[in-house]
Amino acid sequence: MQNTCEIGPALFWHSFKKGVLSVIKKILVIGGAGYIGSNACKAIKMSGREPVVFDNFSSGHRHAVKWGDLIEGDIRNEPKIRAALEKVRPDAVMHFAANIEVGQGEKEPGLFYENNVAGTLNVLRAMIDLGLQNFIFSSTCAIYGDPEKLPLVEDMPKRPVSVYGRSKLMVETILEDLSRAEGLRYAALRYFNAAGADLDGEVGEEHDPETHLIPNALKAAAGIGQGMKLFGDDYPTPDGTCIRDYIHIADLVAAHIMAAEHIDQTGESLQLNLGTGNGFTVKQVLNAVERAVGKPVPVEISPRRPGDAIALYADTSKSKAILGWEPEHSDMDTIVSSAWNFHKTVWDLN
Repeated sequence: MQNTCEIGPALFWHSFKKGVLSVIKKILVIGGAGYIGSNACKAIKMSGREPVVFDNFSSGHRHAVKWGDLIEGDIRNEPKIRAALEKVRPDAVMHFAANIEVGQGEKEPGLFYENNVAGTLNVLRAMIDLGLQNFIFSSTCAIYGDPEKLPLVEDMPKRPVSVYGRSKLMVETILEDLSRAEGLRYAALRYFNAAGADLDGEVGEEHDPETHLIPNALKAAAGIGQGMKLFGDDYPTPDGTCIRDYIHIADLVAAHIMAAEHIDQTGESLQLNLGTGNGFTVKQVLNAVERAVGKPVPVEISPRRPGDAIALYADTSKSKAILGWEPEHSDMDTIVSSAWNFHKTVWDLN
């Protein structure tokens, strides 16, 4: 029996608030074999709902499909995603299938626009044709670009500086237009830094190549591969390193289920930040990794990367007010220790 407490009491309370039972029972999880998608599938299953995975395994993993049926396919194949939607007829669709590596997007923008924009439009057209209305979109804080002030609030100007951020903003624009013209209900959830692993250690980050800070720092501390690069220690922050907002994956996916219920019950669409409102410097993250592993993280100080903002963190008052959502597992030590428990098993370090 899995630990249903992992996704938190807020999620279970949300399902019964105001005496209204959710009719969201079956959810198609596009990209459900990936890091966030597989964690979402587990949360969906543990909340008494039925996830169905749609994935092409370009970056996801078959061993991560544990909590629902699988339909193998690619969103760029319009007949395939249409057939999957027609077969499943889900109460909601959660969409995680996107190219996400910023550097790759700058080198291969056509690939990003084909998958992230055109592929998503295939999903949306098929949903509308089939009378399916509830769409939960994996968006990003990258749509804001370089912030004029902090914390980032949902109605701030959107000036993305990367192909990745522009592709996500394009989809948000499409969602606004389809909602107005076709009655589509959607939630665009703007992530900050998704981090950590399933609290039972079953699924976590397995990107190839891995570019995210915490798994790379854990690998370096464990003596796997080379030391990691720290890009810039001369920022105007307390310790000279960048500040970012980290949200535990369990809190992130709980918000997706809450958002699906909300748009279904109210008929209103949403654009929400998902973060904690707290920023951690890179060195603070590395200190947490040292506490978890019991060894220091060997680092090489490198020059700043172009485009790296000094600090990015969210104003989450809107998501808390509308969804009744509160992060429950997003202190840095919990984030890092959950990731370490997962990775040391994957790397056979137990």
